[in-house]
Amino acid sequence: MHRKAFEKVLHCNIFSVEFRTVVLFYGMKHEPIVSSTLRKGGFAPSRKARGIFFARYHSGMTAKNLKPSDYLKKILNARVYDVATESALEPAKNLSKRLHNTVLLKREDQQAVHSFKLRGAYNKMAHLTPAQLKKGVICASAGNHAQGVALGANKLGCRAVIVMPITTPQMKIEAVKALGAEVVLVGDSYSDAFKHATMLEKKLGMTFVHPFDDPEVIAGQGTIAMEMLRQHQGRLDAVFVAIGGGGLISGVANYIKAVRPDIKIIGVQMNDSDAMIQSVAAKKRVTLNDVGLFSDGTAVKLVGEETFRVTRGLVDDYMTVDTDAVCAAIKDVFVDTRSIVEPAGALAVAAIKQYVAKHKTKGETYAAILCGANMNFDRLRFVAERAEVGEEREAIFAVTIPEERGSFKRFCELIGNLPGGPRNVTEFNYRISDAAKAHVFVGLTTEGAGESTKISNNFKKHGFENLDLTHDDLAKEHIRHMVGGHTSLAQNERLMRFVFPERPGALLKFLNLMRPGWNISLFHYRNQGADYGRILVGLQVPEKDDKAFDKFLSTLGYPWVEETLNPVYRMFLQQSA
Repeated sequence: MHRKAFEKVLHCNIFSVEFRTVVLFYGMKHEPIVSSTLRKGGFAPSRKARGIFFARYHSGMTAKNLKPSDYLKKILNARVYDVATESALEPAKNLSKRLHNTVLLKREDQQAVHSFKLRGAYNKMAHLTPAQLKKGVICASAGNHAQGVALGANKLGCRAVIVMPITTPQMKIEAVKALGAEVVLVGDSYSDAFKHATMLEKKLGMTFVHPFDDPEVIAGQGTIAMEMLRQHQGRLDAVFVAIGGGGLISGVANYIKAVRPDIKIIGVQMNDSDAMIQSVAAKKRVTLNDVGLFSDGTAVKLVGEETFRVTRGLVDDYMTVDTDAVCAAIKDVFVDTRSIVEPAGALAVAAIKQYVAKHKTKGETYAAILCGANMNFDRLRFVAERAEVGEEREAIFAVTIPEERGSFKRFCELIGNLPGGPRNVTEFNYRISDAAKAHVFVGLTTEGAGESTKISNNFKKHGFENLDLTHDDLAKEHIRHMVGGHTSLAQNERLMRFVFPERPGALLKFLNLMRPGWNISLFHYRNQGADYGRILVGLQVPEKDDKAFDKFLSTLGYPWVEETLNPVYRMFLQQSA
């Protein structure tokens, strides 16, 4: 049989994984066996053929001399489908339209543990001897690998001990226990847990299941690539893969480069956790002193020995992405799938967007592996806040305006008349602090990258000095929440909570109905993505204007609650008497 004929057979849905394995292995030297099987329509090799295959397959294969063809055989023979499902390969319609390229999403978030990790873990355990399984397995993990090992052990009926750091969230601990595994909490970091796990391995005679640096684990992860090439047999220009320790990209690269070497493999890491990129550049494994923890699934200080060897030899290119880009990618995935992936699961999507922007490509096809979706709920607020900045659809400024009557309104009118059309205000923070100057923290929607500079220059042109904080992490993470404090200038202040309709002109209506003599001494607003915005306003209203103020509230027509007597306001925002 010709090689191309074999490749067609490999990707036919009607054939079993075992059959494809044997076809590949025997095709060149045992054509009569294969041809006979095909003609008979049995779709399974003979017992003799299987015996020859397994004898040759297991002989002389060590991690140091495994080639892509060897890994191909391992991947085709991997035992993952006892626990894993063939996840979907879906087009990201909205993202594809925006990028003018076809983007395909490999949905590993659909697995039982919402991660690809169970593939490698189970394949490793499925290849253990009965004696090894009887003694049980052990691993160190605080995340997806732990759940994969626990699920695999549950399926195989063997004991599983998972060593986790004490700092592991209770949700993850309970998830592992629910799968029947024993949890041992040791130390403050993964390194502490790993050391303890290796000690228990020797003491209990258990088998250690490595999260990435093991040929069987790599082969299990490689089944993702096998599925992808079978699911999509048309044009595929590049596959983007997140890298932590390197197990996933090693499996994917081995399979694709053995079958479709024309497809580019592009590895993706966080800019603060790029151990593999630094190792490839140095031509030796590099240990990072520290790693960023936002993408905890890829926060690895030292990549595997075997994964480094494979990745260095087969991966075409590498990219880094930052936190804002990943947050924007999480949103992109949600828009197309209505699923929320974890940061590691969004790395590949963030890289595709960055790749298209850099290379100005059109009409190409890219695949991104959504490798995990174990997102902590309490991180969603941060992700939502940073997503718009990551997409460069929000610009943030610190603007200085004169502390004089009408200046606030003039600034709001300038925002409404900026070039490019009306802008939504995403955030507005202000607290009176100086008799001459007011410092306002403001966020605005933008149409694309680089627009914040143009807006900043426009503000300056109209007499409003400002700082562009769009790319300032201190401002985005902290300062935006700290605008305010006590002041002696806010006399006769009334503190009001309003619900504004989320539409252009709502704030100007508020300002136009105000009496000119009422000074705004505090203002806080942050867009929450709802139909209504919640706004906190401090207004300096003389006692003689109380009736007029009541009329103003009635005419305005916005729901309101007065908080002037709230003890929290008095403690943090009102000057002590």
